[in-house]
Amino acid sequence: MTAVLFVPLILTFLAPALARRTLDRLSPATALWVLTASALALAGACVAALGALVLTGLLKLPAFAALGELVHPLRTASDYVVVPAATAATGVLALGGLTLTRSAFRQARAFRTARRQADRRPAAGDLCVVDSPQADAYALPGRPHRVVATTAMLRSLSPAEREALFAHERAHNRAGHHYFLAAAELAAHCHPALRRARAVIRLAAERAADEAAATAVGDRRLIATAVARAALAAHASPSTRPDFAPAATTGPVPQRVAALLGPAGGRPRTPRTAAFLLVVCTLLSVAAGTVGVVDFHHEVEIAQGEDSP
Repeated sequence: MTAVLFVPLILTFLAPALARRTLDRLSPATALWVLTASALALAGACVAALGALVLTGLLKLPAFAALGELVHPLRTASDYVVVPAATAATGVLALGGLTLTRSAFRQARAFRTARRQADRRPAAGDLCVVDSPQADAYALPGRPHRVVATTAMLRSLSPAEREALFAHERAHNRAGHHYFLAAAELAAHCHPALRRARAVIRLAAERAADEAAATAVGDRRLIATAVARAALAAHASPSTRPDFAPAATTGPVPQRVAALLGPAGGRPRTPRTAAFLLVVCTLLSVAAGTVGVVDFHHEVEIAQGEDSP
């Protein structure tokens, strides 16, 4: 039982490399869906495996076995594996819960501040201009969606570049990219490797918005110029926006600009081996986590005297 619970914890370390290759081989919008779904599934499998390891270790102790109405403490193959694994899993889950709670409070505070700031300003449609010396522009979720831009950012761009930047941020709002970024943030606190996968998901969201804006404006070079100039303007300006509020200035901008200056559709999309391997890795992790949890439940029933070994 215990061995299969390590499968999702190990396979998840393959996710960042496979995610980067998947983004290279699929269209950005498709890759965003695949990467986010995989990250959430891998995170769920890891949490389930860690939880089963923690409970396995606890139910080996007589006091917890009595609380669980076990006739005898849970039997496992080797205490030399289970006890250290349960201890480590407890620490990982506790640390992940702590960092997730801190991130949630920080993001909620930043979101409330951004919404209050935007709601106090007169809006032209969905555009809200904030008087600030810090160059920034981002898509702010909520009701209604806003495209927030500071006066410093507007001064750094030409009129055509401003419209290109607004098209990029509107593409974020239309596609609901804040949901993908929030999901990536949640998954990142469930396994260390998913923190690196989170960066790939953010890049996929920006690339998807780049392509949507290029289609809307009809000028890929203009979008590339606007993104590059906006990133240069915002480089020295710390942003207080929430992390799930996407912005054209985030991600590896040179890579995004190179993609925009290339042919529409980017590099050839075949073969898609990396995407296939990522899906297989995810399915194996979910299957292993499910089998591990089911086996754990069966062992608990045996220890409770409800079933025979």
